[in-house]
Amino acid sequence: MTVYLVGAGPGDPELLSVRGARLLRSADVVLHDRLARALLGLAKAGAQVIDVGKAPGSAPVPQEEINRLLIEHGRRRRCVVRLKGGDPFVFARGAEEAMALKASGIAFEIIPGISSVVAAPAAAGVPLTCRGVARSFTVLTGHEDPERWPPGYAEALASLAGTIVVVMATNHISRIAARLVEAGLDPRTPAAAVRAATTSAQVVRRATLATIGSVLLDPPSLFVIGDVAGLDLRPAPLGA
Repeated sequence: MTVYLVGAGPGDPELLSVRGARLLRSADVVLHDRLARALLGLAKAGAQVIDVGKAPGSAPVPQEEINRLLIEHGRRRRCVVRLKGGDPFVFARGAEEAMALKASGIAFEIIPGISSVVAAPAAAGVPLTCRGVARSFTVLTGHEDPERWPPGYAEALASLAGTIVVVMATNHISRIAARLVEAGLDPRTPAAAVRAATTSAQVVRRATLATIGSVLLDPPSLFVIGDVAGLDLRPAPLGA
């Protein structure tokens, strides 16, 4: 009896790992995130499918209940898949679920997935690193209001001279951008917003740090700030 914390990838079902797909096809129980619903067609007939997805500002199934369900089914079923958007250990609370399983003596494995942190910029034609442009990138959650950042945090981000990736920031991106400008980052710094990356609903918007707050995109959206956001390396459409 094993619980598998499976990374579903950024949205496109073809970006699920081969092992993740195999486990999904053999699972007795599948507990899935909202952004992983497109993969449920791979689940075997008769599998128990439980929606434990969260949305911005809404968590119908609290994390403590998700942990309890994983432990309960992990004790009774041969194969349990916890299907998580992106990668289980990147802004996905997979660590909390792994700790709960470990504390309860339930066997588990982590099946990595492609995180939107790298997939969304790539799908938008934005390399996170590029020789002569950016040698590093930093990822932060935009779930928290920047007014609650610790002292010196914004100044440290502004001084990195690399790429900044902000996830889950739809509600706070304008304040985050303003805080970075206050901390010394050039307001003309290129920026990009990507919604529903790698899916047929993908939208890409180009802006600058000064204007990225006016780009209105619904979740799931990700923001890239830095000189690399001025690049557009998407292939030309066929026949162009």
